[in-house]
Amino acid sequence: MDFKSVIEKLTSKNLTISTMESCTGGGVSNAITNCEGASEVLQFSAVTYSNEFKIKMGVSSEVIDKYSVYSIETAREMSKHISEFSASDIGVGITGKLKCADLANDVGCDNEVFVSIYYQDKFYDIDIHVHEHERGDNKQVIIEHIINKLNEII
Repeated sequence: MDFKSVIEKLTSKNLTISTMESCTGGGVSNAITNCEGASEVLQFSAVTYSNEFKIKMGVSSEVIDKYSVYSIETAREMSKHISEFSASDIGVGITGKLKCADLANDVGCDNEVFVSIYYQDKFYDIDIHVHEHERGDNKQVIIEHIINKLNEII
């Protein structure tokens, strides 16, 4: 599964998209740019692995402190602020843990990923539990969920 159908829909509706990714490490923007027509729709992508850079990109430190960096609330902040920062119609925010402990953020469940898509002043949220043994395989599962949700809402 690839982003071809999403790119076609975005192009036909003259919409743009941007991403703020954490645990996927740019995997979503990479998947988008692997398809023809990506340059017409992808405005900007940021990989914000650290809390510091999530905050620099507009995520509220109060939200991180209250709900943790691994929460749908943080994913929502990421999706909305990347959309605003890049003047994109759609923002995608992704945060979570892919089978590893995070010493800087000891809360949250391993193998749980939060995705929020911000479009037309609404949040479309996905809570994904990954079970693959390889990080790359887990990233692919997340990308497929995002493609499905984007195809649903645009």
